[in-house]
Amino acid sequence: MIKSLDKTNFEDELKTGLKLVEFYAPWCGYCKKQNEILSDMDKVYIGQVNTDENAELAIRHSIHSFPTFLVFKNGKEVERFSGLRNKFDLMNIVSKYI
Repeated sequence: MIKSLDKTNFEDELKTGLKLVEFYAPWCGYCKKQNEILSDMDKVYIGQVNTDENAELAIRHSIHSFPTFLVFKNGKEVERFSGLRNKFDLMNIVSKYI
């Protein structure tokens, strides 16, 4: 399930549970490829932050490259990584925190 995140819902959406959040730029070629992969992961909560529209969130979370992923567990960041990833890699990373 992909959910669009912005400053109005970011904190509330991440308060509980295990969440994978992608910070992306709409002009980024790797982000476009990544979105195809994420669209196929309907069993995992995936939040997406468009950094062009939500620069303050990108700055607050020190995002410097795209795509960058943050894994949150009950509101706390537990892992961070960047770059294009396949579905298998993403599931392995997320499953470490279940």
